[in-house]
This record gives sequence, structure tokens and C-alpha cells, in this order.
Amino acid sequence: MSTSQGSSAGRPPMSLSPSRAGDFMQCPLLYRFRVIDRLPEKPSEAATRGTLVHAVLERLFDVPAVERTAPRARALVPRQWERLLADRPELGELFAGDAEGERLARWLGEAEALVERWFSLEDPARLEPAEREMFVEAELESGLRLRGVIDRVDVAPSGEVRIVDYKTGKAPRPEYSESALFQMNFYALVIWRLRKVVPRRLQLVYLGSGDVLTFDPVQADLERVERKLLALWEAIRLATETGDWRPRRTKLCGWCDHQAVCPEFGGVPPVYPLSVSPADGSDGGQGRMGPDRV
Repeated sequence: MSTSQGSSAGRPPMSLSPSRAGDFMQCPLLYRFRVIDRLPEKPSEAATRGTLVHAVLERLFDVPAVERTAPRARALVPRQWERLLADRPELGELFAGDAEGERLARWLGEAEALVERWFSLEDPARLEPAEREMFVEAELESGLRLRGVIDRVDVAPSGEVRIVDYKTGKAPRPEYSESALFQMNFYALVIWRLRKVVPRRLQLVYLGSGDVLTFDPVQADLERVERKLLALWEAIRLATETGDWRPRRTKLCGWCDHQAVCPEFGGVPPVYPLSVSPADGSDGGQGRMGPDRV
């Protein structure tokens, strides 16, 4: 899970999270729509189910270890859904027209099944997380600010750190696992910079398929990730200054909410809300956004 940057449309990006880094690598224009234009997006059943399951797994650790059972966790699902709906009433639109409640019941049942599967992968009665849904933020020597939310941080008596991330989908094939590993290395880099310790283990728990993937990073891995992020941030800075956000068409476009304003689908993006500078360095009469604002 991750945080978004900025609080209003028309503001240059100030930090980088794993999700937004992934957006830029997937499609620079998508990054612009989400971070700078902050265009609204419709909630989806899959993403909302993921939020719900994460909330249940977090709240289960509020009770004593002996009470962390599968029935107790399943019972938390409808209660956490009510809390989520109270905080974000717009999520009720997901089940508009479901007068009999059949779709909602099926959806909640799917969430309960994901929660129950977790017990076949980990034993929460034997876990005492040091942190849950931990917001982290670190500034690199370059000035780049990294931020995100880590699902769970475990610390062994020896001081070794394990970072755990829950995924409600299925584990990707090895050739498609790079993005998930990038996210975990991102978190590991932040922890390393904050606590001066390289996490011993990165663990991805895939509730959709019942897989647990682990990776044990070394300092050189995190240094490579840092170099990649610095290069990525420089590309974002340049695009922010010039207003040149290139769309990149992929198979994921089918799930994008912004096709109506995407040139790849015949759309016209909204007017760019920031001052721009031509790529050749002349101001073209439009002014320049200084590096201190990025």
C-alpha cells in the first residue's frame, strides 16, 4: 500500500511512493493524471476488497494472540466494511442496484475467503508485529523524498527486520514479478535509510493463490534501487518542467479510467496546470518551474 503526493490539482510532485513510481514506469501520462491533475477515478470492487482485507488483517492483531483465529478474522470482515463505508460513502456506489444484496454478499464472501486463506500461510497467533500499516518517509542525500505505507514490519529479538506485504491477487509468473519486488526493495531502502539496517527479509503474501514469496536483500541491491529511483525522479522532474508526459499504450490500458482524455484513444488531456519550459532551456515566454519546487 502507498500514499499519494500533493493535496490539490496543479501542484508539482514533491515525493515518490512505490505506486506512483510504478505509474510513471507504466505510463508517464497516467502519472500526470494522478499526481498533477488528480483526476477522479471510480472505485473498483477488486481494489476495495484489497483495502478491506488489509484492514481486517491489521485489526486482528488488536486482540490477544490466543483469539487470533480464522472465525474471529472472518467476523471482522462485515464490521470493517461498515467502517470503510462510513469513512468513504462513495464506495456504496459499487453495489448500486443490488437491491437484494446478492452481489454484496458474494463480494464479502470473497473477502472472507481471502482472509481465511491467510491462516494457511502464516500463524498470527505466533506473530507480534512491531508495526502495522506503518507510514514511512525518508529523504535521500539527493533531496528526493521517499514515502509509503508498509503493511507489516516484524522485528526479531536479534534485531533482524522483516517487511511483509499482503497481496489479494495471485502470485505473478517469475517473468512478471519485477514490479512487486521493486515495491519491496523500495520499502527496504526507506527502512535502511531511516534505521541504518538492511532488512533481513522481504516477504510477499499472495492471498489469491496461497503463495509466499521471499527475498533477502543485501546493501548492493538497495543501492541499485536508489540509483534507479534517482534516474526516475530526474525523468519526472524533466516532464514536470516541460509538460511533456508521453502516453504509453499497454495491456493495462483496458483498466484505465482516463481513456476519454488520453491521446492513445482519441482523447485530449486537460490543460496542463503548471508553467512549462521548452526542453531546449529557453523559457518561451512561459516561465520556468525551479528545481526547488519539484
